[in-house]
Order: sequence, then C-alpha cells, then structure tokens
Amino acid sequence: MPMSADEAPLEWSTPLGAVIALAVGGLALGAAGLSVSIEPAGRVLVCVAALGLLLTAASALRQRPRLAVDKEGGGIVVHRLTGRHEYSRSQIDRARLVRYPRLGRRVPMLEIDVRTEDGTERLLIFGRWDLGTTPEDVFDALTVHRLVGRGQ
Repeated sequence: MPMSADEAPLEWSTPLGAVIALAVGGLALGAAGLSVSIEPAGRVLVCVAALGLLLTAASALRQRPRLAVDKEGGGIVVHRLTGRHEYSRSQIDRARLVRYPRLGRRVPMLEIDVRTEDGTERLLIFGRWDLGTTPEDVFDALTVHRLVGRGQ
C-alpha cells in the first residue's frame, strides 16, 4: 500500500549508533596507539587510523540530518560540511536512483540535480551511509512529497 505524505519520513541521516561506534573506535585506537609500546611506524599508523575514524564521526555528526523535506517551504534541506543548504521545489531538476558497481555488486545511490539561486547546477549524491536507510525508500518519500522534479 503506498504511503501518504503524512506517513512518509521527513529526514534522513547516518544512524547515530554508527556515529557513536566510529567515535568509540577512534578513541580506543588513539588510546592504544599512545599507550601500547609498539614500534614508531606502527604507532603512527594506529594514530592516523584513529584520527580518520574520529574525523569521519565528526563529519557524520556535523551533517545531521543529511537530507530533509521542508514541508513548509515545499523543498529539501541538505546539510553539508559547509552548512545548511535549502532548495525549493522549483530548484530541483531531477531526482533518480542510479546503481553503481561497488565490490562486485550494484549499489543504489540517490542522485538529485538542483540549481542554486545564482543558476549553478549541482549534483547531490546520497548513499545508504548518508541516509541511514535504502535510497529507494528515500526516493519513494520524495515522490510522495512531489519532490522528484520534472526530469524523472
């Protein structure tokens, strides 16, 4: 049974549990790299891995929610590292599902073509990590809210 606009989710982001797991893993690796007596090259590699995990967690936390439907404005809101960006329904040219090959299988990604106020075209690509659910579910919710654009 198709969902109505009231039943469709309004925002998507990386699961908070995954972000917390990244942060805890980064802290554990950092503590291990600084406290365990290993050769200097290994210590550097472990600390670099810890920093990578912590930066990934901070990035995912900064961009919450990654994509949201703006019910009042009738568009979408995208959080990026550079801040919050809003796109009205008229600025959305197209939203579509594209399957990219990854690790021997085809993985769905949600692509949204938008135009900024100054006329610049921008391609937004979201995967399962960004959305916390399958891109197909998000595409269905955008369709319910009539945000897939005219190019679909």
